[in-house]
Amino acid sequence: MAGDFSNYKQAAENPREFAHIHVFFRPLAFDFFSDIGFYSEQVYDYDLWTPYRQGIHRLVDKADHIYIENYSLIDSFIYAGAAREPSILKTITLDAIQRRQHCSMVFRREGEKFIGSVESGNLCLINKNGCQTYLVSDVEITESTWASLDKGLDISTHEQVWGSEHGSLKFEKWESFAHEITIA
Repeated sequence: MAGDFSNYKQAAENPREFAHIHVFFRPLAFDFFSDIGFYSEQVYDYDLWTPYRQGIHRLVDKADHIYIENYSLIDSFIYAGAAREPSILKTITLDAIQRRQHCSMVFRREGEKFIGSVESGNLCLINKNGCQTYLVSDVEITESTWASLDKGLDISTHEQVWGSEHGSLKFEKWESFAHEITIA
């Protein structure tokens, strides 16, 4: 999970349907949560300093699955670029985040991959353009790939309001940050 993932190949093969995007998962210092944690950033390749999504994630081992708590940054703008600039990453504190209730991801191992989705209940609510939606997120991770399909469905009609209409985004790992993960 720790790395810089890019969907360059997908975007180059089908630029009308997929923009070139990077998804960064940068490990946080172990003492941040006293557990494994990550800062994530999703950016268009043409504008690496203006992420369209940022988050903090705490991994909790539940024996038969991995539960990933999701947090938002209260003032995300000041942390833009933290995925590529360690000096910014080190400024993030627990006071700068808040838990995104009902928005945790649940991953289960299936052979060499992990399959995950947002926790059940359709309660991870996101307001987009004045419309209240719930998140549907399906993710598949391997050592070198990341595939995800995120979409927001209207809480009343269950019709898609936002997200990919052309299928999953398919990323390849360009750089690993696994060596940055520390435990205790």
